[in-house]
Amino acid sequence: MTPWYPSPKDAMSGLFVQKHVEAVRAQGVDVRVIHSQTHMDTFRQYRALQKEGWKPDIVQLNVIQKQGLLALALWQHEHIPYIILEHWSGYLPENGAFLRMPAWKQRLYRRIAREARMILTVSERLGQAMRECGIRNAQWGQIHNVVDDFFFENQKIQSIPNNQINQKALLHVSCFDEQAKNLKGLLRAAKMLSERRQDWQLVLVGTGVDYQDVRTYADALDIPESLLRWTGELTPRQVAEEMRRADALVLSSRYETYGVVLAEAVAAGLPILSTPVGIAEEVADLIVPQEIAQHKAGTFAEFIETILFRVESRKAKVESDRFTSEAVGKALKEAYDCCLHCDI
Repeated sequence: MTPWYPSPKDAMSGLFVQKHVEAVRAQGVDVRVIHSQTHMDTFRQYRALQKEGWKPDIVQLNVIQKQGLLALALWQHEHIPYIILEHWSGYLPENGAFLRMPAWKQRLYRRIAREARMILTVSERLGQAMRECGIRNAQWGQIHNVVDDFFFENQKIQSIPNNQINQKALLHVSCFDEQAKNLKGLLRAAKMLSERRQDWQLVLVGTGVDYQDVRTYADALDIPESLLRWTGELTPRQVAEEMRRADALVLSSRYETYGVVLAEAVAAGLPILSTPVGIAEEVADLIVPQEIAQHKAGTFAEFIETILFRVESRKAKVESDRFTSEAVGKALKEAYDCCLHCDI
């Protein structure tokens, strides 16, 4: 059950949830998805499944929001267990949405969490943030998001951006939400680096609510035009192609629950420079502290110079198989089996 899932209105929303569904279906699990935005719609869709004669052995909540009451009711009245696979960034202190909720709603979330057979999170950082918000459960685990197979096709594309010889390509991929992604901090660092050397290029992939504001900010910084390339929104396959062209990935976010672009970069064999968000501390070659990424452009520029010119590909250092659909599907099925058959 999830409030986020691809639909005709938004084909990208909750794509990570759909990939989890497809991964566990490939392991032989019969999965039905309740995609809803209200409690009423959640119950209506479940009643429709009942009329078809279908009954779950276990329920998965992809966030506690909205669908949690049904999961709790099914456990209390029909003894159908549920697990929580949490993605929501609202528990992170940099976001703070959970602690801004009314006290009664916080208590409800904690009750739903406590009654779950297991809580899985997409990163240990998210799990720790949940515990700091008073979310309690006896069983915790981590499930990675799925990386598409074509990101593992890591043969480099031999091309030089803008036909400039020996120009290194630094890739950034995001939804252009300044509050979360700190794009302006990245651009300030790019400006500082441009004053020292110009044998590199920052490739910015994506679009979003702050796209035009970020473009305007870049113009005001007067970064040489040849050092920035704006691609706009790309398909996942096109992002994979950009990764094969790139020399390193940079993620400057203030917060992430996971950061799927980090896993994709691992699959593609890219060196990674990231703030300590999501799974960055598991996979990144260099971690840039938040204080530096947000407020010390000169030092951030030094980190960028290091990742571009002094760090080799880390393909040999990190096992990327854990991000495949097969690995994630098996891990989810094992969690289901444990909740149904283990004494926990």
